[in-house]
Order: sequence, then C-alpha cells, then structure tokens
Amino acid sequence: MRRKLRSPLPQRDGLDPVRVHLPTDGRWATVRDFLVERLPKLSPALVDEMLAAGRFVTHDGPVAADEAFRPGGFVWFHRDVAPETPVPFELEVLHRDEEILVVDKPHFLATTPRGGHVTETALIRLRRQLDLPDLSPAHRLDRATAGLVLFVVDPALRGAYQTLFHDRRVDKTYEAIAPHDPGLTFPRTIHSRIVKHRGVLAAFEEAGEPNAETRVELLESRGALARYRLHPRTGRTHQIRVHLNSLGLPIVGDDLYPEVRPKPPDDFTTPLRLLARSLEFPDPRTGRPRHFHSRRTLPWP
Repeated sequence: MRRKLRSPLPQRDGLDPVRVHLPTDGRWATVRDFLVERLPKLSPALVDEMLAAGRFVTHDGPVAADEAFRPGGFVWFHRDVAPETPVPFELEVLHRDEEILVVDKPHFLATTPRGGHVTETALIRLRRQLDLPDLSPAHRLDRATAGLVLFVVDPALRGAYQTLFHDRRVDKTYEAIAPHDPGLTFPRTIHSRIVKHRGVLAAFEEAGEPNAETRVELLESRGALARYRLHPRTGRTHQIRVHLNSLGLPIVGDDLYPEVRPKPPDDFTTPLRLLARSLEFPDPRTGRPRHFHSRRTLPWP
C-alpha cells in the first residue's frame, strides 16, 4: 500500500492542512499563478498575502511569491475556517482501545470536514476532546443520520479497517421511521441503480445494472407510521433514503426525498428518523467477531 505523504505543516486545532497537487502537465510560470487559478475561493490578493506570510509550504519550506512552477510537486496550507453554528448534541464513546474508537453520533453532526461543516464534525471534536491527532474514520455516516461510526486510532491499521467496509465485510443494520403502507409486504429486498452527481444534493435511481441492494423489514406500526429495520448490502450515497422513498415511504424528517427542502444550518428541530443501529465485522488482525450497537432511540413524531 502506498504510504501517505507526510505534511510539512502540523495540524491546527485538530484540522489537517490542505494538500494541493501541482499537475505534471503544468502550463503555469509560477506556483502563485497556479494557486490563483486552482483556488478560486481565495482572491488573488489573499493568495499574495498568504504567500508573503509564508502560509503556503512545501517540504523545502515556504513558497516564494515568484517561485517557479514545479510539475508533480505538492503544496500545503491551512484554510481560514469560518464560524459555524455549534451542533447542540454530544457524541457518546461506546468503545475505545489502542486500535479503534466507536462512537454514537447524534443527528446533524457531520462525520468529517466537508463543505460548510469543518469544526462542527465528529472527527474534529474527537481529535480535540480525546487528544487523538491521528484519528481517522473507517467509513462515513451522513450528517443527517445518527448512530454508529467507527474511527481508527492506530494509523498503521487505517487501511485494514477501511478495506473491511470497501470489501463489504461489515454487516450494518439501520432503523428508520417512515409511513406505513398496509398494501406492501415485508420483508423485501430492493435492487436498483443509484446515481449521485457531484454538486447535486439528491441522488436518484436510473435504468441499468443495479449497484445498490437493501433488505427492508417491518418491525412495528403505529397508525400511519412504522418502524423499519434495514440491511444495506452496498453503500451508495443516501441508499436507504432513496430505496424507502422508491416504495412511497420517505423517512420522517427527510429534507431531500421525495423533494429537496433544505433546512437552515441552525435548525435542529426535525431530525431525520434514521439510525445506524449496529456494526458487526471480523477483526482484521485476529479474525474474531466484533459487535457494536447504538444506544440511541428514534422518537416517534
């Protein structure tokens, strides 16, 4: 396995520096010219200011304002993080040893920095609170979904645990609250092709070879609503949400399916009723089975 290239910059408040690759087919005279084009969210004046302050760094030191472009190289820097609305819910640590950390994530808290959610994420909170700078996620759980997330404490084992998820050797179960349709029979397994385009909030199903599979079981019903257990055999983005919606059973609190209705970032009143209930997998070193279960519950609306 290829070793991760170590950054010449340390973490800052739990955040890793940004790494930018200089293309091998470069057409830029200087590194500065490339950065201005590659980082459109940074104005040319800000790039110049950061260069003058030595904030862009290679393994040879700070990048000079007139430094020639070096195809195939790397540049690191720390972004300025905008203020974020604090997520008013706590992570619960369910298991910790020298290799892994398993937590019960609340709704509304992203797993890793992405988009406008950087510091208010499970990864950054845990790095700071537990003093674990090398902590990394073995997989990702959507911001809207609550429940189990597995993190890797020992960097040497990161690849082994991530491979478990990639190779579908982790048995995952979820629970959801959604409408009850007496005309549908359960259990049933849904196969379909799910596509998610970059920059588009919602995924969708299309004709073609199936790439997503979910088994759905009915646990109980209460009037117009029901609680379901779900076993995703694959891990497509928003797979469970898309599959339940395809049955005409959109999950309570879903702001993407069947239609996109984005919530303000400070609205924590209506959680998606979806919970990652359990994780089961063989220990990648010993082969012994590991089982973890969420302590959270999904409240009926």
